Amino acid sequence: MAVALAIDIGGTKLETARVDSTGAVLSRRRAPTEGADAEALFDHLSELVLPFAGEGGLAVCGVGCGGPMSAGGETVSPLNIPQWRNFPLRERLADLLGIPVAIDNDAKALALGEGWRGAAVGYRNFLAMVVSTGVGGGLVVDGGLLDGDDGNAGHIGHVIVDPEGPVCACGSRGCLEAMASGPAIARQIGYPVEDAPAEVRGRTGQLVGRAVASVVNLLDLPLAVVAGSVALGFGDEFFDAAQEELSVHCGLGFTRGARIVPAGLGVDGPLVGAAAVGWMSLGEAVLSS
Repeated sequence: MAVALAIDIGGTKLETARVDSTGAVLSRRRAPTEGADAEALFDHLSELVLPFAGEGGLAVCGVGCGGPMSAGGETVSPLNIPQWRNFPLRERLADLLGIPVAIDNDAKALALGEGWRGAAVGYRNFLAMVVSTGVGGGLVVDGGLLDGDDGNAGHIGHVIVDPEGPVCACGSRGCLEAMASGPAIARQIGYPVEDAPAEVRGRTGQLVGRAVASVVNLLDLPLAVVAGSVALGFGDEFFDAAQEELSVHCGLGFTRGARIVPAGLGVDGPLVGAAAVGWMSLGEAVLSS
């Protein structure tokens, strides 16, 4: 059976797995995102992926990485990974592995995974988003993944949810990421995000629901699926508040009834999504047409 090497690159962890053409995660490895500089971080990633590559049988490598990035992931500059600025990730991985490599934004990869094997199966129009160390999104519109000029479409983390809010890493003020990401919440409350009280969990869901409503109203979407350690860790308090806020701001005939739900793939989502990026680059259909 054909196998993809899936790599998920986030601000706090690196994870890789062998994923087959049905979306099943066969085996995985993970490590913290660490390295004093760009090369040290890439060496750390290499140590993580090479044991899987050595097992052979790989058809493609698919990567989900934090953004922004240039088209095709030729260079990446994740806001939450300061070691990499305009880092030539795709070329370096292709040289390392000797197989085709395809890279996309991690939240866009999640959208592919959720449309392929998760909570958005059968939907031609939906938003998928991650609320974790950062906040990102991917959009499927009319059955296709929306890219934009440089492949960064869907960056819902930089929708303004409070013009008087804190300054974001992007330089703007009141972005969703500056208020609802794990590090942002930890700064606000002064202790670990997993210990956040109910009112913070609900407030975070409210902010996410507000941002999602703007996207739903703009693009006529019936569904948003949300993953990430903050959203899934906050649970019902987060999702109930998000749905309530979404419903308040979606009163048009074509947006009324829009839903926001937990991503269906759970902890496998980033890896299944990364694999989907790889399979799609080989011409495999992973979305409902």
